[in-house]
Amino acid sequence: MSIFHGLSAFPITPANEHGAVDAEGVMRLTDHLSINGVDSIGLLGSTGTYAYLSRVERRRAVRAAVKAVGGKTPLIVGIGALRTDDAQNLARDAAAEGADGLLMAPVSYTPLTQDEVYQHYVAVAGVTSLPLCIYNNPSTTRFSFGRELLERLSDVPNIAAIKMPPLPEGALAQELTALRGSPIGKLNIGYSGDWIAAEALLAGCDAWFSVLGGFLPKLAKALVTAAYAGDVHAVNHYQQTLQPMWLLFREFGSLRVAYAATNAMGLLTARPPLPIQPLDSHNQNRVVEALQACLGHDGAMIMS
Repeated sequence: MSIFHGLSAFPITPANEHGAVDAEGVMRLTDHLSINGVDSIGLLGSTGTYAYLSRVERRRAVRAAVKAVGGKTPLIVGIGALRTDDAQNLARDAAAEGADGLLMAPVSYTPLTQDEVYQHYVAVAGVTSLPLCIYNNPSTTRFSFGRELLERLSDVPNIAAIKMPPLPEGALAQELTALRGSPIGKLNIGYSGDWIAAEALLAGCDAWFSVLGGFLPKLAKALVTAAYAGDVHAVNHYQQTLQPMWLLFREFGSLRVAYAATNAMGLLTARPPLPIQPLDSHNQNRVVEALQACLGHDGAMIMS
């Protein structure tokens, strides 16, 4: 089975104010995810603030995660970078440290053309044997993948999956059906944007790339399990329970909420990289209240 399936949990990457990664903290978080049954760990994704870390620190994070997980859970490493040669080097580093797969967004300052992005992915995929997931994240990269580009990329060796962004309610199932019916359907198709997870999973996507899974892995895994079992009632119940968290994700961005939640749960103490500011005390309390709503659903399951 492809590593790009089920629950892919994306933790924060703890680091100090100078961008030096807290290796012990990375090990603690990734071990927490592994022992709680996630299907893969998405290290150095957007929640993992990859764009704010140097190559040396990104490699340090991968080394720590591999040491903690020890092959028990597939490790998917983000390798997005402005320059193609930098992304190639990050792919080599991840492979050398023992990663199982790669995730790459078309990071840019100058807006990229469809063909430039195609060439970028071909060049990076060509230096590794690890499976690569396309990270379609237009809200951050300001780049929109055209259908023709995705079809071309689906034929590139080592490109195995795509991480799609959220859509307005009711539009996802139609998009997924269209993707499945095109050459893109040979790829594993997953979705991010946690608030649409229930809709995406019930529609039959291959993977949920989850911020929630990075700090509440058991609850996220329970949602995935219920969806794959076709238990619509249970999925809707989880979705309702999680509404306070989804509202915070959409209001502040899931990154800030993930830091506040990780700290509130006592998993570790970390601050986002500047210039990103942590939530103020009032909104940190709102995160605690959202966590308590989740704990009220099944505290023992969530926190163990």
